[in-house]
Amino acid sequence: MEAFKKLTSRFVAMPVNDIDTDQIMPARFLKVTDKAGLGKNVFCDWRYNEDGSPKPDFILNKPEVQGVKILVAGDNFGCGSSREHAPWGLTGFGFRVVISTGFADIFRNNSMKNGLLPLIVDAATQQKLFDLAKKEPKAELTVDLAAQTLTLPDGTKVSFPIDAFNKTCLLEGIDQLGYLQKFAPAVQEYEKSHPARINSLG
Repeated sequence: MEAFKKLTSRFVAMPVNDIDTDQIMPARFLKVTDKAGLGKNVFCDWRYNEDGSPKPDFILNKPEVQGVKILVAGDNFGCGSSREHAPWGLTGFGFRVVISTGFADIFRNNSMKNGLLPLIVDAATQQKLFDLAKKEPKAELTVDLAAQTLTLPDGTKVSFPIDAFNKTCLLEGIDQLGYLQKFAPAVQEYEKSHPARINSLG
């Protein structure tokens, strides 16, 4: 997993509330256990016509959004069923950050385990970003995870919450297992300095 330090990128606005995981990654794509290629299926039913051709008016199909790493969405993003494939698809498309006023808990946790930062802002900041997307489509945002700040083009800094454990994992580019493995040398040293323990059944 790629470490997340500081990111500056243009952003895509999707001002729709209650976008559920079945819209982010439809259930028919959940059979795979490999993340590779899932980016092309994210928001599939919104992006493509029945014949598989891309809908030119859908925001993610527009040439100017290629390479954008930040998605600004409506409230309650990622609600619905639990599926790790949803953040897999978003990161596969290239997103590193999703900004919203609220996230479903399971989606939020799945995201952070897969290098996707779910960034919570207040409603006023969210609306400011939606307005900015219309007025200045090439505007860039800066996300500083260490400082826990989102910086807007006018210099405004907005703080966002994140727990210490997930922050550490994202900064270091590790998941929960990787975090535990960091302590392997200390465990080995402890075992060396203590006599072997023998379990007796008698």
